[in-house]
Amino acid sequence: MSANRTQDSDDDDRSLLESAYGGVQPLPQTARERPHRVAPDTTPRQTELDQQAVLRESLEGDPEAHEESAEGLSYRVAGLSDSDFRKLRRGAFTLQASIDLHGLNREQARVALHAFLAHALDRGYRCVKIIHGKGLRSTAAGPVIKPAVARWLTRRKDVLGYASAKPQEGGSGATVVLLRKTR
Repeated sequence: MSANRTQDSDDDDRSLLESAYGGVQPLPQTARERPHRVAPDTTPRQTELDQQAVLRESLEGDPEAHEESAEGLSYRVAGLSDSDFRKLRRGAFTLQASIDLHGLNREQARVALHAFLAHALDRGYRCVKIIHGKGLRSTAAGPVIKPAVARWLTRRKDVLGYASAKPQEGGSGATVVLLRKTR
């Protein structure tokens, strides 16, 4: 294509555009303001819900129901014999099932734990392991799942006791639970 022909084509396009829009006038400026846009809230809602639930449970729960010591978590009902509790803390009971709660939020962990325990009881299991983690990547408020698991377990009538697992079984990042015998 020659340069002359391109120039003619551009002139034709310009004249066609002017004939189509030649009588258009810009709208007069008004005093209207553009609406102010508010940035969306970036607060993680599930974190806030988890913190509220932890606070609510801490106010409802019995602070003496379980204890955490240098050896980790431990709890026992009044009817559990000293020898059975020692066996539980030593890891002498055979583990029959386990569940890993890593990666779950507080509510998901609660639902999964209760379903797991119901399944274990249906199967007649006596000793199970719950892997909850140590909460090392938690915020300054501390771990969420580990203390919640302890509270949930102490409220169940089918739990005779629990203790932190032996180091080779997960240490303080896991809890071994002794369940009542099913009839």
